[in-house]
Amino acid sequence: MPSPSELSIARFIAAPPAAVWDAWSDPAKLARWWIPSPIACDVVKLDLRPGGGFETRMREGDGAWQPHVEACVLEAVPNERLVWTTVLREGWQPVEPWLALTAILTFEAQDGGTLYTSRVLHRSPEDSTKHEAMGFREGWGTVLGQLAALLETPA
Repeated sequence: MPSPSELSIARFIAAPPAAVWDAWSDPAKLARWWIPSPIACDVVKLDLRPGGGFETRMREGDGAWQPHVEACVLEAVPNERLVWTTVLREGWQPVEPWLALTAILTFEAQDGGTLYTSRVLHRSPEDSTKHEAMGFREGWGTVLGQLAALLETPA
């Protein structure tokens, strides 16, 4: 049972864990699904190793690029698990983010595909409630759908 400061979402993706990892580890592929369409995504940093930076920006239409995520990778196990936090940036540097969270993403081989699970830990139940009210399920659910569409659509 998740704690009151945790949000979670999962989806089965009809593609192997290696394909899901590839969609996370290739900046061009990540930019195609990481932010709900039609908002554009720019991958600024993607260094999937402990202490590495993960940074993306977003833009609506022809507007200016805005910050999206700036985080530090805590753990990266290819094809299995990715953990990052917004309370640190690249090189373990502490920051005061607008929303402190740690994302634990797992890619579990299941029935010829992948059970992709996102567990998002927050500083407090209040922060979790705030993230939920901001549209956590819709936003993270949309990007999981975009990832599935990317990987399940024949090339």
